[in-house]
Amino acid sequence: MKFAWIMAPEIPWEEKKGYITTALESGIDHVVDLSNIEEIRKLGSITAISDQEDADIILVGKNGEGDGTLHLPLDLDDSKDLAVASSYKRKYKNVAAYVEIRSKKHEELARRLGRIVDYLILVGSDWKVIPLENIIADLQKEKVKLIAAVSDYDEAKLALETLEHGTDGILIQPREYNEIKKIAELLNKIKSENYELVAATLTRIEPVGSGDRVCIDTCSMMQVGEGMLIGSYSQGLFLVHSESLESEYVASRPFRVNAGPVQAYVMTPDNKTKYLSEIETGDEVLIVDDGGKSQPAIVGRVKIEKRPLILVEAEYEGIKIKTLLQNAETIRLVSEKGDPVSVSNLKEGDKIMVYLDKGARHFGMSIEESIIEK
Repeated sequence: MKFAWIMAPEIPWEEKKGYITTALESGIDHVVDLSNIEEIRKLGSITAISDQEDADIILVGKNGEGDGTLHLPLDLDDSKDLAVASSYKRKYKNVAAYVEIRSKKHEELARRLGRIVDYLILVGSDWKVIPLENIIADLQKEKVKLIAAVSDYDEAKLALETLEHGTDGILIQPREYNEIKKIAELLNKIKSENYELVAATLTRIEPVGSGDRVCIDTCSMMQVGEGMLIGSYSQGLFLVHSESLESEYVASRPFRVNAGPVQAYVMTPDNKTKYLSEIETGDEVLIVDDGGKSQPAIVGRVKIEKRPLILVEAEYEGIKIKTLLQNAETIRLVSEKGDPVSVSNLKEGDKIMVYLDKGARHFGMSIEESIIEK
């Protein structure tokens, strides 16, 4: 998943603090800094990237003693950055390298560092002419995370979308506060995954007795039309609507999805699933709307209680899928018109929105494998 770090300008601390707090409020909690680590850590739970040994991630090449920002030796085997990075990796440290691409030789240094470090920060005066594509292509099979240093929205968009995958992340070196928020919004859009929903026909609805049911309370407010993808089969998940509608029995709880029994799957970021029984406070789940657009949400609480259940079976082009839900008027699926429909009003022949996965699941990850679920 794409990510962002920030490196505030080298200005007095009280001014610099404004940049860092703006980033933290925008969801960016990795800070590159060479002089104010202790002050930065007091601002919140922050990952500090610095040339100091007590940093969470040690930075090579930015402190003025390495090669990444200076002239390179004739023989890259004599590079100080390569030697320092290798030394820290032998000590099992997390290492980030900072390289300004000024020449082909700097590009080659970046490639070699990319085979050693955990993160490779690439800096250029103009990304339109920097060979970012070449470096991405050359290091795509390595474990290193590639980060492009950017100063504004346009540079961030270009770096994140170069080639099919773009860089893994960006280092924001902002000139103004508002650039931080604009880039954070861009990242959220890029993180959003789209799920192609189809209208399946209900073929069976019947009570099945009681079981342990899971309610997921998130730290987000859901709108009408939004819910989560949930089901008993990994190959097919139902769009279970949030409790964002009021009823004559209870007030709306727009942060909640009454999800189903403990053994059911729920879709999480990066097209992965978890069993509902595994979800706990601090985890991320996906909120999905009736058009298939998704956004991550943090779980604030999970409630498991014994409740009466109802079996829901649906079919789409010969594929049958099932799920179990609490048998209550406040539990809703989504019709093909995008309307929330209570399970108490559903009947055979109705069409409801589902997501069909072409692959099977292995430890929550989609894989290409034949599997029978029934």
